[in-house]
Amino acid sequence: MYAIVEIAGIQTKVESGKFFYTNKLSGNEGDAVEFANVLLTDDNGSLTVGAPFVDGVKVTGTIQGHAKGDKVIVFKKKRRKGYKKKNGHRQQYTKVLINTIG
Repeated sequence: MYAIVEIAGIQTKVESGKFFYTNKLSGNEGDAVEFANVLLTDDNGSLTVGAPFVDGVKVTGTIQGHAKGDKVIVFKKKRRKGYKKKNGHRQQYTKVLINTIG
């Protein structure tokens, strides 16, 4: 069984017993989280599509920890003007383990 869940405007496929990374959520390690914006569920071939969300279905999970992604270098330059700017960015993620879908 899997579900498509909307978390902070991003649609993510989640399966029971597996973990995934999402943008940083508020909460500490071990806290329970609940996602109510379920767009689609699939239970062994029986597909349920919401309009826009599936009624009565929630996805629950626990926060496993927080992590940072790889560094991305943002370099801006305008030729012949002497303008250069270099910035770095590391996106923060939360690792979530899915407990139940239903």
